Amino acid sequence: AGPLARHNLPAPLAARLASGPLDRALAAALGFAALPDAVAAPLLLVGPPGAGKTLSCVKLATRAVLDGGAPLVVTTDGARAGAAEQLAAFTRVLGLTLSVAPQPAALAKAVSRRSPGQAVLIDSAGCDPFDPAQAGALLELARVAGATLLLVLPAGLDPAEAAETAQAFRALGARHLLPTRLDAARRLGGVLAAAAAGLALTEAGLGQDPAGDLAPVDPAWLAARLLRAAKGDA
Repeated sequence: AGPLARHNLPAPLAARLASGPLDRALAAALGFAALPDAVAAPLLLVGPPGAGKTLSCVKLATRAVLDGGAPLVVTTDGARAGAAEQLAAFTRVLGLTLSVAPQPAALAKAVSRRSPGQAVLIDSAGCDPFDPAQAGALLELARVAGATLLLVLPAGLDPAEAAETAQAFRALGARHLLPTRLDAARRLGGVLAAAAAGLALTEAGLGQDPAGDLAPVDPAWLAARLLRAAKGDA
């Protein structure tokens, strides 16, 4: 209802968000959490092709380096042309070495080389979670790495499509969501529908700057973003 109508929210979610002040309604309807700790367990960025996983991995690696760390960065994407080269270009600038491990055995070996207390960030190839072979391959990568799955999903998707995709990745073990392209999207129904599928919102990608453009998402921040987008200001 009102300004939220622009976002094409699923009707049940729209009704819940109309029940009171928007920030409080968001806090009651959706989950919010910090990003999983990549030191406690390797963080495996997963999602459909073109979701922004590689750039998000670069941003997280850059943040770690600026904070004085030296994360282990691994890519399992050995199929997409130029995928490893793109990530390697960023890691070289950061003074990090990229490990390329497209197969489970190679990934297990790469992760085993981590230093005590070292964060591990794993960029993965785009996955269709509805394809049994691709889903099975992703599960095996997560298993051998002992990784926590972080779903990366772009804003602007059809809400029903986003919800179904989020549900599929949740079935594979994802519990956290990092939406991207919030700088370009004007309708955020897809982001909210994905979160409502049982994923906790963590941070949001707001641009292409590898050294920043990640914003923590909490109910107040998201409420302001929804209202600005509804007015055409964001």
